[in-house]
Amino acid sequence: MRLHRIAIAAFLAASSPSGATPALAFATSPIRVHHRLSSPSSLILLSTLLAHRSSTSIAAAEGKDVTEGECNVTDDNEIDTPPLSQMYDEEYPGTAVQRLKAVHERVAVLANDGTLDGKWEDARRRLLWAGGLRDLPNAAPGQGYTGHSFNDFNHVDLTAMNDGSSDNLNDGTVKGIAVGNRLGPGIRVASLPELGPGGSWSTCAMGCNSDPPNDVAHVQFRSRVAFKLVWVPNDNFDEFVLVDDEGKLLAKGKPSDGPGALPNRREREMNYGIMKGSKYATVAESLASSNSTAAAE
Repeated sequence: MRLHRIAIAAFLAASSPSGATPALAFATSPIRVHHRLSSPSSLILLSTLLAHRSSTSIAAAEGKDVTEGECNVTDDNEIDTPPLSQMYDEEYPGTAVQRLKAVHERVAVLANDGTLDGKWEDARRRLLWAGGLRDLPNAAPGQGYTGHSFNDFNHVDLTAMNDGSSDNLNDGTVKGIAVGNRLGPGIRVASLPELGPGGSWSTCAMGCNSDPPNDVAHVQFRSRVAFKLVWVPNDNFDEFVLVDDEGKLLAKGKPSDGPGALPNRREREMNYGIMKGSKYATVAESLASSNSTAAAE
């Protein structure tokens, strides 16, 4: 116990600008405590206090601010906080902005590695991976099932929504979609965490041809789409493009086992049909036109 008092007195003396013990002389006043400190504990305390004093003195010698209090300590090696524009989307505040950027980085990989021109099912799994979704073809619908993702005309919007929006419901505003449309539990099960905060889902694209879009992503989740799959209106509807929320091309593919292994042709035609007349159809229409011209030549 005596060593404990000596340790405190030594620290206070070392902390004083003059090196003298402050007026509050703990060493000469009785200290009442409610537990015993063994000698090893006292030695550890003394070492810790003196080490703190030493580091403070070094910092002062280097001209750094050593004002007491953890909140006043500055660290030159602190991680820079991203600007607000990189963390929050003012127009669509449900967007998981950092996650969306991570999705775009993965799509850039697909645009160059040739997998979107491979077998359709392999390409579809790569789309899930790029979008931050697990391949869960055997899960129950509503509990993470992703077997339908990019496999019909409608579930082709890869949406990255933040945690505060993933439980949003459709109040009936999105036409053609069930009122409620509770997707939150499935989003949490299927989303890959390594892409950042929030979750991912292949939401319904119906309503995207209005301005502004009146689809599940933009209305129910108040989120942008990271990418949208659009089938190209060529003779066989056997090629697709991925476009971003502004309709700009991110990647394209023509599966090697098409058209037989692709989603049903009617689904592919309907997919283009719900995009027609919108910014999301422009790239697909341009590609179909250029392919037609090239074939004619």
